[in-house]
Amino acid sequence: MKPPVQAALTDARRRGQKGATIPTGMPLFREDFMSVRFAILGAGRIGQVHARAISETPGAELVAIYDPVKKAAKSVRDTYGCEIRSVEDCVQAKDIDAVAICTPTDLHADQIEMFARAGKAVFCEKPIDLSVERVRSCLKVVEETGATLMIGFNRRFDPDFRALHDTIEAGEIGKVEMVTVVSRDPGAPPIDYIKRSGGIFRDMTIHDFDIARWMLGDEVESVIAQASVLVDKEIGKAGDYDSVNVVLKTKKGRQCVITNSRRATYGYDQRIEVLGSKGMASAENIHENRVQVANGKGFARRPLVNFFLERYMPAYKAEIAAFVTAVNDKTTPPTTGHDGLMALVLAEAANISVAEGRAVKVSEIA
Repeated sequence: MKPPVQAALTDARRRGQKGATIPTGMPLFREDFMSVRFAILGAGRIGQVHARAISETPGAELVAIYDPVKKAAKSVRDTYGCEIRSVEDCVQAKDIDAVAICTPTDLHADQIEMFARAGKAVFCEKPIDLSVERVRSCLKVVEETGATLMIGFNRRFDPDFRALHDTIEAGEIGKVEMVTVVSRDPGAPPIDYIKRSGGIFRDMTIHDFDIARWMLGDEVESVIAQASVLVDKEIGKAGDYDSVNVVLKTKKGRQCVITNSRRATYGYDQRIEVLGSKGMASAENIHENRVQVANGKGFARRPLVNFFLERYMPAYKAEIAAFVTAVNDKTTPPTTGHDGLMALVLAEAANISVAEGRAVKVSEIA
């Protein structure tokens, strides 16, 4: 049985009522929407994020959860009132329209193909796979089946970043010339995670590669990357880096500088600046609140939010709403399999650049 709140939301959606607050940038719920019934694969941290987003999105309904860890699956079931089912049951179920894939990366491509062949719409967390060739073969199946596939680049749905992109599109700063993306985590993830993540470029910078392509409005032609281990020697022993800078150059000569660190002692640092021919626009950090105190000691503000969930929860909700819209309207989602492929290609180019100490042309990989 669904908890009372979830049951009320579900009933309201079926009746076409607009009973939920929609974050900025989220498509408005329309009365002609059919409720998209979801299964989630993976009840870990990101699976729980999407369970919440689905439960709070008009036009979406969480039907089933799968996770091999029974405790995790039960937690989502008890919170959101869905059923625990196997992957095979979710594939065959007639009461499931779409799947949100939140499993380990090495399962993504196989599960995308499985559900695409079953006629389900697919939302998948990044990356599709750690291998460019495997991603290509997976996208071929998606194309052959005509399935809807959206990749979870949630930062495109952040209200501030969307407003920044809208400013660019409106021509307020002229033609884009240079973009600066700062993305720094408060602290490094566990070493066990580092070892299976595919490396910082595929795991962390991949979000910034996608944002860079989006803001630049032009495909990247070459990549130069530098990488160091400055935060934790164990990360280096695991074969990865924790401090990187990347310079992207597009076919039109536009440039983007991306700076990443696994350590920002002052909070979750997420900023973008875009320089154009007529001016500059930027999206700044989000603080715990907007209060600024001025006294004899100077000016002081509250700290930055310190976790990606606090920073990006509205974006997670907005991307699920965008996916629901794409499924209902049978349109191309805002973040496609091609976007997932190109971000991974840039990550691969960055890895080669660091290893060989040179600029890498994207054409070498793509």
